Amino acid sequence: MAAEDTSALPGLTRLAGLVRSVQTPEFAGVTFHEIACKSALSRVPAQSGMPFEWTINPTRGCLHQCTYCFARKTHEYLDLDAGRDFDTQIIVKTNVVEVLRRELSRPSWKGEPVALGTNSDPYMRAEGRYRLMPGIIRALADSGTSFSILTKGPLLKRDLPLLQQASASVDVGIGVSLAFADARLQQQVEPGTPTPKARLDLIRAVADSGFECGVMAMPILPWLTDSDEHLDRLFSQLAAAGASGVTAGALHLRPGAREWFLQWLAREYPSLVRRYRDLYNGGSYASKDYRQWLAGKVRKFKLRHGLTGGAAQLRVSATAAARRGAVPPPAEASFEALPVHEPTLF
Repeated sequence: MAAEDTSALPGLTRLAGLVRSVQTPEFAGVTFHEIACKSALSRVPAQSGMPFEWTINPTRGCLHQCTYCFARKTHEYLDLDAGRDFDTQIIVKTNVVEVLRRELSRPSWKGEPVALGTNSDPYMRAEGRYRLMPGIIRALADSGTSFSILTKGPLLKRDLPLLQQASASVDVGIGVSLAFADARLQQQVEPGTPTPKARLDLIRAVADSGFECGVMAMPILPWLTDSDEHLDRLFSQLAAAGASGVTAGALHLRPGAREWFLQWLAREYPSLVRRYRDLYNGGSYASKDYRQWLAGKVRKFKLRHGLTGGAAQLRVSATAAARRGAVPPPAEASFEALPVHEPTLF
């Protein structure tokens, strides 16, 4: 049974829309802050270069606890830290379906494609408790809005029949995030995420349901997952599971994620800390030479395993753009350019 926590964090108590903060035995150490949001759709800044203009994030913070997550910085806008708070203080927009239906019914809504899974995973374990995604899927499909989902969560399998129904009327793209073939390393870096096997099973289920399933194999970690052996093994497993294509790229260390990831690296692989600092030179991106070197390896293994399809977000956006007579998004669009602030959060 959920227990209400009346001692919500000070920063959150100042937010309009905070309904209650709850803790439950099945999520030990986690507090869910339930919010009555004012907006469900968030516009992506044009300068981001992303292949979509709108996102929906039913939650903020993430139970996946990925040490590298670029969205960690968003928690600082809530007077929470980008480390432990991001993993354990989860904002849930409990009225998101109602608000979304209202926004999609406005005459000003032009039906641009919407992406889910950009700042938080819509199918992390909390979705089993709140069940927000079925209502979101129905609202988008009913309004004629194409959409894409990127997730690490096998819970998406629950909604595959609903997604099949939606795909009869709108374009639906599904992508799975998996960058690790080594389960031990994966659990070190992403301690709250499902195992590689669970995600390979998800890819297989998505493909068996008639969807193309693109994989986001990001981040590739220098000196940890960028070897020929690892990439060959990973791409071989993805192809065997039925993935239609792979988007892969080097670790991106944006402020907020950088500090948290480097702390983890110092604990687990201290001999690599100096090499990472030199490679990133205080910035968010690995050196240009490294990125070009990695891109060449990725191309080789994509070709070897027949994984030349694009990301789900790109596919859906390109199809929708073509229908509107618009210019399709660039093929090189990357999640590294996503905004870190969601101005219409509450």
